[in-house]
Amino acid sequence: MEIINLDYFKKLDIRIAEILEVEKVPDTNKLLKLKIDLDDEKRTIISGIGEQYQPEELIGKQIIVLANLEPKTFKGIESQGMLLAAVNKSGIISLLMPDKKMQPGDKIS
Repeated sequence: MEIINLDYFKKLDIRIAEILEVEKVPDTNKLLKLKIDLDDEKRTIISGIGEQYQPEELIGKQIIVLANLEPKTFKGIESQGMLLAAVNKSGIISLLMPDKKMQPGDKIS
């Protein structure tokens, strides 16, 4: 594990987002296209959680996202951030979510 200093960590823009829409990315089993609300803007995130989460179960959930990640294109769709999740040794994915209702866009520190 690489150790980072506090100044490096402060560069990460980690925020609460609310999932507005979800759809499967065509011709893939794993990829989902999520439209999220960060309060001041709506964004699209592509995530490889489609084998363990159905689109309809994610709508309305609040998740934790890395908002200042450089955009990347998957299957022709630009992903404008990354959702954060834990993965255990068996490959089970658990999305990181706030334990209380928060405002989309709230910062994690």
